[in-house]
Amino acid sequence: MSGWPWRPAGVLFDMDGVLTDNNHFHRQAWQEVAASVLGLTLSGHDLDTKVDGGRNPEIIERLTGTYPDEALAARFHEVKEGRYRELAAGALREVAGLSAYLDALESRGIPFALVTSADRVNVEFGMQALGLGSRFGPRVLGEDVTQGKPHPQPFLLGAQRLGLSAADCLAHEDAVNGVRSAAGAGCRVVALTTTAPGAALREAGAERTAPDFTSWADWLA
Repeated sequence: MSGWPWRPAGVLFDMDGVLTDNNHFHRQAWQEVAASVLGLTLSGHDLDTKVDGGRNPEIIERLTGTYPDEALAARFHEVKEGRYRELAAGALREVAGLSAYLDALESRGIPFALVTSADRVNVEFGMQALGLGSRFGPRVLGEDVTQGKPHPQPFLLGAQRLGLSAADCLAHEDAVNGVRSAAGAGCRVVALTTTAPGAALREAGAERTAPDFTSWADWLA
C-alpha cells in the first residue's frame, strides 16, 4: 500500500467475502433455493451481477422484477440462510492477514465496525466460527437499515456508530454492490478480490483492490 499515506479515522468491514472467503457457499445456496422456492435457474452472470451484495428481498427484486411480499421474503430467507449455514458449517476460515490487521488497528487506536447485509443469526454463526465475536462491537446488520446495499445507508450508519464521518473512514468490501454502497456514502474503498474481479470493483468505486489483508499491518505502521 505504499504511495497511499492516508490514515483512516475508522475502518468499516463487510463480513461475507471480507472477513471470510465464503461466497461460494452463499452462491450454491442461492442457486438451490432460487430453483426450489422461486422456480428460477440462476446463471453465473445472475450470481455475479444480481446476487452478490444486498439483502435477500432486494436481490429477489433484481432477479424477478418484483419486490417479494412479506410471506415469500420470510420463507426464502429462512430456507436460503439455513442452507448456507449447512454448507458452511465447520468450513469458515478468516481471510489471510485479518487478525494481524485488526491487532494493528487496535494498537493504533483506530476503531472498526461491521457493516453487513447478513442477519443476526448469520452474523453470530460467522463470528463464532471465526472467533471474532468479541472484536466487533459496533455492527450494522441487514435488519438495521431500510435500504440495503448498493444504497449508501449501511455505511453511513456504520460510520455514525463509530462517531465518525463516512468520508474519514476506510471501507473493505468484496462485491460490486457493496463497493457502490461504501463509495456512495463517501468512504474510501479498498476491495478484496474474493468475490468479484478487480476491474469490476474499481469501476464500481474502489480506489484499490487486494487479494487479502496480508501486510496490511505493515502498511499501517
